[in-house]
Amino acid sequence: MISTKILKISAPFIISPLNYISNKSILSGTFPTRLKYSIIKPVYKKGDRDNVANYRPVSLLTAFSKVFERIIYDRLLQHIETNNILTDVQFGFRTFSSTDKASYRLTD
Repeated sequence: MISTKILKISAPFIISPLNYISNKSILSGTFPTRLKYSIIKPVYKKGDRDNVANYRPVSLLTAFSKVFERIIYDRLLQHIETNNILTDVQFGFRTFSSTDKASYRLTD
């Protein structure tokens, strides 16, 4: 597995093929199968450490998967904002928005 540190160092050399692959992925509407692999690690929640039910699975994705997810997120967000798809009262998962602003708007 390639670390994020190596990916950042090699970015100037791999940006062109990565851009090509991400564009192809978006145009075809498919996520590369090789990037779907992850390492599952059990993380302890609480209670008896010997009880399997007290652990939750966490998927550790590859650095390339994270890059692809970010590219798709950025392009999707740009499309949503450019085409004014979301309403002004959508506060969740938006930059410069919060539950405080939603509460203020509700009470104002």
